Amino acid sequence: MPNLFNNFKECFGFSHTIMSQVCKTSLALSEISFKFPMGVATKYKKVSSLFIIIFVILIIGCTPKNLLKQSEQQNSDTVENNKQQSAKVIDNFAIETTVNEEAETKNQTKVPLPNIITILFSSQDDEALINQFINVLEIGVFNKNLKDILFEVKIFNDHEELKNIILNNTQAGKIFIGPINKADTKVAKNLCNDNTIIFSFSSDTELAGNCLYLINFFPQNELEQLFKSLDESTKVTLIYPENEYGYMINSIIDEVINDTESVLVNRASYKNDLSNVREAIKELGKYELRKYELERQKQILKSKTDKESLKRLEKLKKFKTTTDYDFTHILIADYGLNLLQVAPLLPYYDIDPNIVQFLGTGVIDDENFFYEPSLQGTIFPGVEKKKRQKLISQYNEVYEDSFLRISTLPYDLLGILNYIYKRNLNMDEVVKLLNSSTIRFDGLDSGFYFNNNMIERDLDILQILNGKALKIN
Repeated sequence: MPNLFNNFKECFGFSHTIMSQVCKTSLALSEISFKFPMGVATKYKKVSSLFIIIFVILIIGCTPKNLLKQSEQQNSDTVENNKQQSAKVIDNFAIETTVNEEAETKNQTKVPLPNIITILFSSQDDEALINQFINVLEIGVFNKNLKDILFEVKIFNDHEELKNIILNNTQAGKIFIGPINKADTKVAKNLCNDNTIIFSFSSDTELAGNCLYLINFFPQNELEQLFKSLDESTKVTLIYPENEYGYMINSIIDEVINDTESVLVNRASYKNDLSNVREAIKELGKYELRKYELERQKQILKSKTDKESLKRLEKLKKFKTTTDYDFTHILIADYGLNLLQVAPLLPYYDIDPNIVQFLGTGVIDDENFFYEPSLQGTIFPGVEKKKRQKLISQYNEVYEDSFLRISTLPYDLLGILNYIYKRNLNMDEVVKLLNSSTIRFDGLDSGFYFNNNMIERDLDILQILNGKALKIN
C-alpha cells in the first residue's frame, strides 16, 4: 500500500505554501480488514504505539503522486464529470441565491469559514479505518478539485486531549470531522457552540443536535424505506439477536411500521451466542404446531382409499410441516457471521423463502451474503454497487487495498464541504443548508439530506440474486 505520509511530504515539497511546523508521524497503519454493521456502535482495539499526532493535508497546489499518474489516463470529459458529481443539489437548484437573500434580508451576522478543517480520530480507533477514511478524503479532494482548504488530522489519546483540541480551535465557523465512537462524540457535543459545526460518524442517534450532525447508516431510515415499499397485505414477523443492534431494531420497528400499510404480527429473539436460536425459530414459525397439523392431516388421509386422498397423502409425505404461516414476510435483524448461521436455519425449520419473503436491513449489503442459498430473493433497502463502483475501482488502483463499505461516508461528506466552500457560504448559510430537509445532495449512497441533524437517504429496494444485489423498485 502506498505510504500516505510520503504523499503528504511530496505535497509539501511542491507547494509554495510551507507549514511552519514540520509534520511527523509514527503511525503504522495495518492492512487488516475492518467491517462493522452500518448504524451499529463499534468496539475499537487500543493502539498503544499511537501518540497525539498531527499531520496536515495541504490542498493548495497539491495532488498525491498516484492520483496524478491516474489523472493522466483520464480524458477531459471524465475530469469534468468528476467535478459535476460533487455535492449536487437535486430539489432546489436556487439554494445559493435563496440563502444569501434571506441572510441579507434578516441582517444576519456574516461569519466566514476558516480554510482549515480539523479531522478528529482517537488512538482507540481501528488503524485500518483511520487510514482508509483519510485516503478516501484524499481521493475526494482530487476528484472534486477542492482547493484552498487545509485538512489537519489530529489523533487524541483521551477525552482531555479531545477537549483541548476542540477548545483551542473554536474560531468562528470552525468545522470538525469526527469523532467516530459514541463516548468521544458525546464529549465533542458537550463543547458545541454557535461558532462550530461537528460532523461525527457515530451511530448513536441520541447524540444528534446543536452543532453536531451525524453521518452514518441509520436503521430507522432503512426500515422506513423498506416497509413503505410493501403493500397492505403484508404481515411481518421479526427475529432479532439479544444484542445492541437487535434491541435497537426491536425498539423502533413498531413506530416505523405503524406509519405504513404493513402489520407486525409476531417477534422472537435469541441469545447473541445463538445457543437458543433453534428454539426461537421454531416458536416464531409455530413449527411444532404446524408439524402436528401436518401429521393430523396425514392420519386422516391414511384412513381413506380414494385416489385423490392417496395422491394428496403422497404429496404431504414430502413435507415436515404445513405451509400455513400466519406471516408473509420475516425481518432478519442480524449481521456478520451470525447472519450466515441464522439464515439457513429458517428454511431448515420449514420457513420456506419461496413462500415467505425474507427481509434485511442495510447491514446485509455485503457481498459475503449474496451467495448464501437461503438468502437468495431477500430484499433490503440500499443502493446498487454500480453507484459507488468508480470510487471503489479508483481506490483499489491507487492504494492497492480493499474498499470498506462504510468509506463512502467521508466521500459524501466531502461533497457537502465542496458545495459549501466553492460557493463561499458563511456560517449562517451553512446552518440553513444543513437544517433544510427539502434539499438533497447527490451522493454515492443515493440522494441525501439532514433531518434533525441526522443524515437520511432516499434508498432503493434491492434483491439478492446470484451474487448480486439488484434494484427492484
